[in-house]
Formats: sequence, structure tokens, C-alpha cells
Amino acid sequence: MEANYATVDETISATLHSVRTLLGMQFAFIAEFKDGRRVFRFVDRAADAPPILCTGGSDLLEDSYCQRVVDGRLPELMQDARQNPEALTLPVTMALPVGAHLSVPLRFSNGFVYGTFCCFSLFPDVTLNSRDIRTLRLFAEMTGKLMEQQLERNHSHQLIVQRLQEVMSAGEYNIVYQPIVQLARHEIIGYEALTRFSGEPVRTPDVWFNEAAEVNLQEELELVTISKALQGLTHLPGDTYLSLNASPATIVKPSLTRLLAGYPLDRLMLEVTEHTSVDDYARMIEAIRPLRACGMKLAVDDAGAGYASFRHILKLQPDIIKLDISLIRQIDSHTECRALAGALIRFAEETGSKVVAEGVETVEELQALRKLEVNNAQGYLLGRPASLDALPTRPACTVMQGG
Repeated sequence: MEANYATVDETISATLHSVRTLLGMQFAFIAEFKDGRRVFRFVDRAADAPPILCTGGSDLLEDSYCQRVVDGRLPELMQDARQNPEALTLPVTMALPVGAHLSVPLRFSNGFVYGTFCCFSLFPDVTLNSRDIRTLRLFAEMTGKLMEQQLERNHSHQLIVQRLQEVMSAGEYNIVYQPIVQLARHEIIGYEALTRFSGEPVRTPDVWFNEAAEVNLQEELELVTISKALQGLTHLPGDTYLSLNASPATIVKPSLTRLLAGYPLDRLMLEVTEHTSVDDYARMIEAIRPLRACGMKLAVDDAGAGYASFRHILKLQPDIIKLDISLIRQIDSHTECRALAGALIRFAEETGSKVVAEGVETVEELQALRKLEVNNAQGYLLGRPASLDALPTRPACTVMQGG
């Protein structure tokens, strides 16, 4: 988000410089009309021009050329402002003095006047003509569109931040736990903690977390949900583990290490949820090294869903590889899915990792997985996510023998 803002600002600044140079003016600026004042949002001046304007500065709107151009009291183009009777009513005309002056309104698509796009010099320029003002209007229209888009993004950003902060402060989320089952023994060996949001608007959890990443609240949201999930650890059977989801951006932060420090790490597993490549695997490996040394397991989520998960597996050498639901959905009917799943299973065997199949919903899928010698799985067939007081003591599916 911040990078986008910087790019827009750089584009507008470059446009302002180009227009000033093209028209041969000493000064160019974009002003916003705000609370009865004219605020200079962007300023460009020639190297030999005096520093009479500064970005962020302001003056009374009514005492400006800009207001008079917008309401029609001054023309958009003046070859010499000192020859215009209305301009002479403003002290600045003779004080600077103002010579050549071009100014056009900056309007948004809904007709709202944001401010003005202006160029001027301290000296007259009798060569200025209607073509020059048309040029200025063209650049002003392009700039107005960029600024409108930026303001809309900024407004959307603020709404998302406000929404997320309200959800976190009000605790409008809860944790459910989904069983992870050892198929051969028909036993629950662990639980994955999943977040469910009750705040408005109603959306799936991935949308909430994706929005948090967009507005730099990913770490904060992940930490509060992980903290709440950890509160359930003492209520889970002592011979089971708790799997927690975290993005690489959060995993490398000391705040996560501090949060996990007070819990039995040999009963915890951290699932890497990122679906894009990680820029610095070495930093991530170093961050989790002490946690893994104390018994915490590492899992790569959604294996088989894209290139990123394969890179995670190769770089991070996880204890657990979780087969993505997209493979499981068609594993009993699609040769390609079985082949890819089989390759991942063989890879896990060679590297000392274990496999967990996600999203098992049918007996046919379960039977196909057993043929592939997958021993651990989770999904609605085996157990739905549930609150602590509703957790099953045994897997839901009793058809554990496939053939």
C-alpha cells in the first residue's frame, strides 16, 4: 500500500515538473482547497527561482488566484497578471510580482473540485496562448484521476484498519479446533486451530487475514488469534498437539517467539500459510531454530497448490507436509492428483517428513489415501472444526479400513 502511494506521488511530481518545463514557467503547484485554505500539496520550481512556495504550506483560499479562477473572477490564462484589474485587487500580484499565470481546476469524476493545477512566473510571457491552457487542462485531468484513485485507496485503507481494530478490540472472533487423525490407529493425534470471525461484514477467515496483510496489521491479527488458540491447549488431551497457522512475516518476528515461550513447544506445530515465495528463507529458518530445538514441529500448508509450497518444503525442511485440499478433492478419480500426491508422499519418506491430508470428506477419498499409504488426515469426514466444549474424543468416521 505504501509503495503504491509513493509511486503515485512520484508520478504527480514528475508530471508537475514536465508541465512547468514545457510551458517555460518558474513555478508549478497543485493546491487542495481545504477548510477555507489553499494547501500546497505538490510544488515544483526552477533552479534559479526563489523559494516562495513550499509543500505543505497554506494561505487563505479567498485571498488566492486559485479561488478566483475556479469561480470565474479570473481567467485561466493571463500573460501578465498585472494587467488584470481583478488580479490587482490581490496584494500578492505586485508584491511578488506575478507575471504569467495559468491555472485550471482539478475536478474528480463526480464533479468535486479538489483544488487547482497552476503554473506561473514572476515575469510576463506574451507567447502563452490557448494551446498552452489546453495542455495544462490535459495534464490536470490526468493528475486528477491519479489523485482521486489515491484518495479512494486511502479511504479504503482507513476503513479496513478501523474494521480490523474494532474486531480485535471487541474480540469478535473465536477459535475452533479440527481433529487430525492417525488413520491406522483410528486416533486423534492433534488439532488444528482455526479462526472464525463474527464481526461485520461476514466473510471467510482468509479474507480477514488478507486484508490485515494489506494494511500492515497481519502480525497483530495473527498474534491475537494465536494467543486465543493457545488458551485451549490445556483443555486438549495431553497426548495430542496443537497446530497453529502463521505467515512467514509473523514467524520471523520476535513477538511470536515471546508468545510461544510460555507453552510446551513439544505439543505445538507451526503451519506456514504463505502462498507466495518467501524473500528471506535464511531469516525464517534462524527465527524458528530455537523453537524447533525445543520440540516444536514445523508444517508446510497447502502442498501441491502451487510453486510456493514446493519452495517452502525444499527450503524449510518441515516435519509435516500437508497435502492441499485441491489434491484430495479429486484423488479418488483423477490420476494426475494421485500421481502428485504420491510424489509428495515419497518425497516425505525420503526426507523424514510426515504427511497429513487435508479436506477429506468422502469415504472414497479416504480409501484412495490409504492406498497411497497416507497415515494422517483431517477433514469433515473425520471431524468438523468445533469449539473446545464440543470436540469429539474419537474420529467421526468409523470406516477406517479401505480396500
